[in-house]
Amino acid sequence: MRNPRITRVASVFLLGLLSFAAFLLSSGRLRVTSDAELVGPKIIAPVIPELRRVPEAPLFRDVSDLPDLRLRAAAGILYNPKTHEVLWATHGLEQRPMASITKVMTALVFLHEKRDLSRDVVISRSDVRRASTTYLRRGERVSLKDLLHLALIASDNAAARVLARVSPWGTVGFVDQMNNKAAELGFDDTSFVDSSGLDERNLSTAYDLARLIAYASEDPTISRIMRKQSYGMRTSRRRLRVRNTNRLLQGRHVIHGGKTGYIDEAGYCVAAVVKLPGSDPLALVVLGARSNSARFAEARRLVNWVSTDGRSLITLNMQRAD
Repeated sequence: MRNPRITRVASVFLLGLLSFAAFLLSSGRLRVTSDAELVGPKIIAPVIPELRRVPEAPLFRDVSDLPDLRLRAAAGILYNPKTHEVLWATHGLEQRPMASITKVMTALVFLHEKRDLSRDVVISRSDVRRASTTYLRRGERVSLKDLLHLALIASDNAAARVLARVSPWGTVGFVDQMNNKAAELGFDDTSFVDSSGLDERNLSTAYDLARLIAYASEDPTISRIMRKQSYGMRTSRRRLRVRNTNRLLQGRHVIHGGKTGYIDEAGYCVAAVVKLPGSDPLALVVLGARSNSARFAEARRLVNWVSTDGRSLITLNMQRAD
Protein backbone atom coordinates (compact mmCIF):
# COMPACT_ATOMS: atom_id res chain seq x y z
CA MET A 1 0.00 0.00 0.00
CA ARG A 2 1.36 3.48 -1.02
CA ASN A 3 2.37 5.95 1.71
CA PRO A 4 0.01 8.99 1.34
CA ARG A 5 2.75 11.38 2.54
CA ILE A 6 5.25 10.19 -0.12
CA THR A 7 2.57 10.42 -2.79
CA ARG A 8 1.81 14.04 -1.83
CA VAL A 9 5.51 14.98 -1.86
CA ALA A 10 6.01 13.36 -5.27
CA SER A 11 2.98 15.19 -6.65
CA VAL A 12 4.22 18.55 -5.37
CA PHE A 13 7.69 17.87 -6.82
CA LEU A 14 6.30 16.88 -10.23
CA LEU A 15 4.04 19.94 -10.31
CA GLY A 16 6.97 22.18 -9.48
CA LEU A 17 9.10 20.56 -12.19
CA LEU A 18 6.39 21.08 -14.81
CA SER A 19 5.95 24.72 -13.76
CA PHE A 20 9.69 25.33 -14.05
CA ALA A 21 9.79 23.75 -17.51
CA ALA A 22 6.85 25.91 -18.62
CA PHE A 23 8.73 29.00 -17.41
CA LEU A 24 11.82 28.03 -19.42
CA LEU A 25 9.76 27.45 -22.56
CA SER A 26 7.97 30.79 -22.27
CA SER A 27 11.24 32.64 -21.63
CA GLY A 28 12.95 31.07 -24.65
CA ARG A 29 15.60 29.33 -22.53
CA LEU A 30 14.23 25.92 -23.47
CA ARG A 31 12.62 24.77 -26.71
CA VAL A 32 11.26 21.53 -28.04
CA THR A 33 13.52 20.12 -30.73
CA SER A 34 12.43 17.82 -33.53
CA ASP A 35 14.49 14.83 -34.65
CA ALA A 36 15.38 16.69 -37.85
CA GLU A 37 17.13 19.38 -35.80
CA LEU A 38 19.43 16.99 -33.96
CA VAL A 39 22.81 15.88 -35.31
CA GLY A 40 24.29 13.68 -32.60
CA PRO A 41 24.27 15.68 -29.38
CA LYS A 42 24.46 19.03 -31.23
CA ILE A 43 21.34 21.17 -31.74
CA ILE A 44 21.24 23.11 -35.03
CA ALA A 45 18.82 25.70 -36.39
CA PRO A 46 15.72 24.46 -38.28
CA VAL A 47 16.22 23.95 -42.00
CA ILE A 48 14.43 26.63 -44.04
CA PRO A 49 12.57 25.14 -47.03
CA GLU A 50 14.21 25.88 -50.37
CA LEU A 51 12.31 28.68 -52.12
CA ARG A 52 13.78 28.13 -55.56
CA ARG A 53 11.47 26.19 -57.85
CA VAL A 54 13.49 24.50 -60.58
CA PRO A 55 11.19 22.93 -63.16
CA GLU A 56 12.07 19.71 -64.88
CA ALA A 57 13.78 20.01 -68.26
CA PRO A 58 11.36 21.16 -70.95
CA LEU A 59 10.03 18.72 -73.50
CA PHE A 60 11.08 19.76 -76.99
CA ARG A 61 8.47 18.56 -79.44
CA ASP A 62 9.65 16.85 -82.62
CA VAL A 63 8.71 19.05 -85.58
CA SER A 64 10.94 17.38 -88.16
CA ASP A 65 7.90 16.07 -90.07
CA LEU A 66 6.21 19.49 -90.18
CA PRO A 67 6.71 22.23 -92.78
CA ASP A 68 9.77 24.27 -91.92
CA LEU A 69 9.46 27.59 -90.11
CA ARG A 70 12.22 30.13 -90.64
CA LEU A 71 12.66 33.24 -88.53
CA ARG A 72 14.94 36.11 -89.53
CA ALA A 73 15.28 37.19 -85.89
CA ALA A 74 18.25 36.08 -83.82
CA ALA A 75 16.16 33.84 -81.54
CA GLY A 76 12.58 32.78 -81.03
CA ILE A 77 10.38 30.27 -79.25
CA LEU A 78 6.84 28.92 -78.95
CA TYR A 79 6.17 27.50 -75.50
CA ASN A 80 3.18 25.89 -73.79
CA PRO A 81 3.47 26.84 -70.09
CA LYS A 82 0.70 24.45 -69.05
CA THR A 83 2.43 21.33 -70.41
CA HIS A 84 6.00 22.72 -70.17
CA GLU A 85 6.55 21.91 -73.85
CA VAL A 86 8.70 23.84 -76.30
CA LEU A 87 6.69 23.59 -79.50
CA TRP A 88 9.32 25.27 -81.67
CA ALA A 89 12.54 27.17 -81.05
CA THR A 90 15.57 28.61 -82.73
CA HIS A 91 18.52 29.53 -80.48
CA GLY A 92 16.01 29.34 -77.63
CA LEU A 93 18.60 28.60 -74.95
CA GLU A 94 21.19 31.21 -75.96
CA GLN A 95 21.70 34.18 -73.65
CA ARG A 96 21.00 37.59 -75.15
CA PRO A 97 20.25 41.10 -73.85
CA MET A 98 16.52 41.31 -73.08
CA ALA A 99 16.10 45.12 -73.22
CA SER A 100 12.77 46.38 -71.82
CA ILE A 101 11.26 42.94 -71.36
CA THR A 102 13.16 43.49 -68.09
CA LYS A 103 10.23 45.62 -66.92
CA VAL A 104 8.04 42.55 -66.58
CA MET A 105 10.24 41.37 -63.71
CA THR A 106 10.33 44.93 -62.35
CA ALA A 107 6.54 44.91 -62.10
CA LEU A 108 6.46 41.46 -60.51
CA VAL A 109 8.95 42.39 -57.79
CA PHE A 110 7.33 45.75 -57.10
CA LEU A 111 3.81 44.32 -56.77
CA HIS A 112 5.04 41.58 -54.48
CA GLU A 113 5.25 44.15 -51.68
CA LYS A 114 1.53 45.02 -52.09
CA ARG A 115 2.21 48.75 -52.00
CA ASP A 116 -0.47 51.44 -51.90
CA LEU A 117 -0.57 52.27 -55.62
CA SER A 118 -2.43 55.54 -55.00
CA ARG A 119 0.65 56.99 -53.27
CA ASP A 120 2.38 59.85 -55.11
CA VAL A 121 6.15 60.09 -55.54
CA VAL A 122 8.32 62.91 -56.89
CA ILE A 123 10.42 62.38 -60.01
CA SER A 124 14.10 63.17 -59.43
CA ARG A 125 16.84 64.34 -61.79
CA SER A 126 18.54 60.94 -61.69
CA ASP A 127 15.30 59.19 -62.70
CA VAL A 128 15.08 60.99 -66.05
CA ARG A 129 18.79 61.44 -66.78
CA ARG A 130 19.67 59.54 -69.98
CA ALA A 131 16.40 57.64 -69.72
CA SER A 132 16.05 57.44 -73.50
CA THR A 133 12.28 56.83 -73.52
CA THR A 134 10.30 58.65 -70.84
CA TYR A 135 7.20 60.81 -70.52
CA LEU A 136 8.17 62.07 -67.07
CA ARG A 137 9.73 65.36 -65.99
CA ARG A 138 11.85 66.18 -62.99
CA GLY A 139 9.85 67.52 -60.04
CA GLU A 140 6.49 66.09 -61.10
CA ARG A 141 4.41 64.09 -58.66
CA VAL A 142 3.10 60.82 -60.10
CA SER A 143 1.19 57.94 -58.50
CA LEU A 144 2.73 54.49 -58.26
CA LYS A 145 -0.23 53.16 -60.25
CA ASP A 146 0.57 55.50 -63.13
CA LEU A 147 4.27 54.62 -62.97
CA LEU A 148 3.41 50.93 -63.25
CA HIS A 149 1.25 51.65 -66.32
CA LEU A 150 3.94 53.81 -67.90
CA ALA A 151 6.56 51.09 -67.43
CA LEU A 152 4.47 48.25 -68.88
CA ILE A 153 2.48 50.09 -71.55
CA ALA A 154 4.78 52.86 -72.78
CA SER A 155 8.03 51.10 -71.76
CA ASP A 156 9.00 54.24 -69.84
CA ASN A 157 12.52 53.81 -68.48
CA ALA A 158 12.30 56.56 -65.87
CA ALA A 159 9.11 55.01 -64.50
CA ALA A 160 10.90 51.69 -63.99
CA ARG A 161 13.77 53.47 -62.26
CA VAL A 162 11.39 55.23 -59.86
CA LEU A 163 9.63 51.98 -58.95
CA ALA A 164 13.00 50.52 -57.96
CA ARG A 165 14.18 53.65 -56.13
CA VAL A 166 11.09 54.04 -53.92
CA SER A 167 10.91 50.34 -53.07
CA PRO A 168 11.82 49.20 -49.52
CA TRP A 169 15.19 47.97 -50.84
CA GLY A 170 16.27 51.03 -52.83
CA THR A 171 17.63 50.84 -56.37
CA VAL A 172 20.49 48.40 -55.74
CA GLY A 173 18.51 46.19 -53.39
CA PHE A 174 15.62 46.09 -55.83
CA VAL A 175 17.84 44.61 -58.54
CA ASP A 176 18.97 42.01 -56.02
CA GLN A 177 15.32 41.14 -55.46
CA MET A 178 14.84 40.78 -59.23
CA ASN A 179 17.69 38.29 -59.37
CA ASN A 180 16.33 36.45 -56.33
CA LYS A 181 12.94 36.15 -58.01
CA ALA A 182 14.54 34.84 -61.19
CA ALA A 183 16.38 32.19 -59.16
CA GLU A 184 13.22 31.29 -57.26
CA LEU A 185 11.39 30.68 -60.53
CA GLY A 186 14.22 28.58 -61.94
CA PHE A 187 15.36 31.06 -64.61
CA ASP A 188 18.94 29.83 -64.55
CA ASP A 189 20.11 31.85 -67.56
CA THR A 190 18.57 35.17 -66.52
CA SER A 191 20.33 38.00 -64.67
CA PHE A 192 19.61 41.68 -64.06
CA VAL A 193 21.75 44.73 -63.33
CA ASP A 194 19.08 47.42 -63.71
CA SER A 195 15.29 47.72 -63.54
CA SER A 196 14.64 49.36 -66.91
CA GLY A 197 16.49 47.15 -69.41
CA LEU A 198 18.69 49.94 -70.75
CA ASP A 199 21.77 48.04 -69.60
CA GLU A 200 22.87 45.39 -72.09
CA ARG A 201 24.08 43.23 -69.19
CA ASN A 202 20.47 42.30 -68.44
CA LEU A 203 20.63 38.84 -69.99
CA SER A 204 18.17 36.03 -70.60
CA THR A 205 17.10 33.41 -73.12
CA ALA A 206 13.99 33.07 -75.25
CA TYR A 207 13.08 30.06 -73.11
CA ASP A 208 13.37 31.91 -69.78
CA LEU A 209 11.53 34.93 -71.14
CA ALA A 210 8.70 32.73 -72.41
CA ARG A 211 8.29 31.38 -68.89
CA LEU A 212 8.58 34.89 -67.43
CA ILE A 213 5.83 36.39 -69.62
CA ALA A 214 3.61 33.34 -68.98
CA TYR A 215 4.10 33.66 -65.22
CA ALA A 216 3.47 37.42 -65.23
CA SER A 217 0.34 37.03 -67.36
CA GLU A 218 -1.20 34.98 -64.56
CA ASP A 219 -1.01 38.03 -62.29
CA PRO A 220 -4.35 39.83 -62.79
CA THR A 221 -2.93 43.32 -62.21
CA ILE A 222 -0.03 42.92 -64.62
CA SER A 223 -2.12 41.15 -67.26
CA ARG A 224 -4.82 43.80 -67.11
CA ILE A 225 -2.26 46.57 -67.61
CA MET A 226 -0.40 44.81 -70.44
CA ARG A 227 -3.66 44.29 -72.37
CA LYS A 228 -4.50 48.01 -72.51
CA GLN A 229 -3.88 49.59 -75.91
CA SER A 230 -3.60 53.06 -74.39
CA TYR A 231 -3.66 54.73 -71.00
CA GLY A 232 -4.61 58.20 -69.78
CA MET A 233 -3.22 59.75 -66.61
CA ARG A 234 -2.46 63.02 -64.89
CA THR A 235 0.72 64.16 -63.18
CA SER A 236 0.84 67.09 -60.76
CA ARG A 237 1.35 69.38 -63.77
CA ARG A 238 -0.34 67.94 -66.88
CA ARG A 239 -2.38 65.25 -68.56
CA LEU A 240 -0.82 62.40 -70.52
CA ARG A 241 -2.05 59.65 -72.82
CA VAL A 242 0.33 56.93 -73.90
CA ARG A 243 -0.02 54.08 -76.39
CA ASN A 244 1.03 50.49 -75.87
CA THR A 245 4.23 49.62 -77.69
CA ASN A 246 2.92 46.08 -78.28
CA ARG A 247 1.23 46.10 -81.70
CA LEU A 248 0.09 42.50 -81.30
CA LEU A 249 -2.83 43.93 -79.30
CA GLN A 250 -4.17 45.42 -82.52
CA GLY A 251 -4.44 42.06 -84.27
CA ARG A 252 -7.15 39.42 -84.37
CA HIS A 253 -5.64 37.12 -81.74
CA VAL A 254 -6.45 37.21 -78.02
CA ILE A 255 -3.38 38.48 -76.16
CA HIS A 256 -3.22 37.81 -72.41
CA GLY A 257 -0.10 39.90 -71.94
CA GLY A 258 3.01 41.10 -73.69
CA LYS A 259 6.04 43.37 -73.54
CA THR A 260 8.38 44.82 -76.12
CA GLY A 261 12.03 45.74 -75.81
CA TYR A 262 14.75 47.47 -77.77
CA ILE A 263 18.34 48.58 -77.30
CA ASP A 264 21.07 48.45 -79.92
CA GLU A 265 22.70 45.39 -78.36
CA ALA A 266 19.42 43.43 -78.18
CA GLY A 267 17.69 44.43 -81.38
CA TYR A 268 13.90 44.54 -81.49
CA CYS A 269 12.24 42.08 -79.12
CA VAL A 270 8.76 41.03 -78.03
CA ALA A 271 7.36 38.49 -75.58
CA ALA A 272 3.64 37.70 -75.42
CA VAL A 273 1.02 35.16 -74.38
CA VAL A 274 -1.57 34.38 -77.06
CA LYS A 275 -4.77 32.32 -76.71
CA LEU A 276 -5.77 30.35 -79.80
CA PRO A 277 -9.15 28.60 -80.13
CA GLY A 278 -9.11 25.12 -78.64
CA SER A 279 -5.60 25.48 -77.24
CA ASP A 280 -3.81 26.32 -74.05
CA PRO A 281 -2.41 29.87 -73.90
CA LEU A 282 0.97 29.86 -75.65
CA ALA A 283 3.98 32.03 -74.88
CA LEU A 284 6.00 33.36 -77.79
CA VAL A 285 9.26 35.28 -77.78
CA VAL A 286 11.13 36.99 -80.61
CA LEU A 287 14.60 38.39 -79.88
CA GLY A 288 16.92 40.37 -82.12
CA ALA A 289 14.58 41.31 -84.96
CA ARG A 290 15.88 43.95 -87.37
CA SER A 291 13.11 46.53 -87.00
CA ASN A 292 10.07 47.48 -84.97
CA SER A 293 7.65 46.10 -87.55
CA ALA A 294 9.78 42.99 -88.14
CA ARG A 295 9.44 41.76 -84.56
CA PHE A 296 5.64 41.76 -84.83
CA ALA A 297 5.74 40.17 -88.28
CA GLU A 298 7.95 37.41 -86.85
CA ALA A 299 5.58 36.95 -83.87
CA ARG A 300 2.59 36.67 -86.21
CA ARG A 301 4.53 34.17 -88.32
CA LEU A 302 4.96 32.01 -85.23
CA VAL A 303 1.25 32.19 -84.41
CA ASN A 304 0.18 31.49 -87.99
CA TRP A 305 2.53 28.50 -88.22
CA VAL A 306 1.28 26.86 -85.02
CA SER A 307 -2.32 27.58 -86.08
CA THR A 308 -1.88 25.81 -89.42
CA ASP A 309 1.20 23.71 -90.17
CA GLY A 310 1.90 23.11 -86.48
CA ARG A 311 -1.70 22.58 -85.41
CA SER A 312 -0.99 18.99 -84.38
CA LEU A 313 1.27 20.35 -81.63
CA ILE A 314 -1.68 21.91 -79.81
CA THR A 315 -4.72 19.85 -80.83
CA LEU A 316 -3.53 17.00 -78.62
CA ASN A 317 -4.61 19.11 -75.65
CA MET A 318 -7.99 20.23 -76.95
CA GLN A 319 -10.03 17.94 -74.68
CA ARG A 320 -8.27 19.38 -71.62
CA ALA A 321 -7.94 23.00 -72.66
CA ASP A 322 -10.60 25.62 -71.98
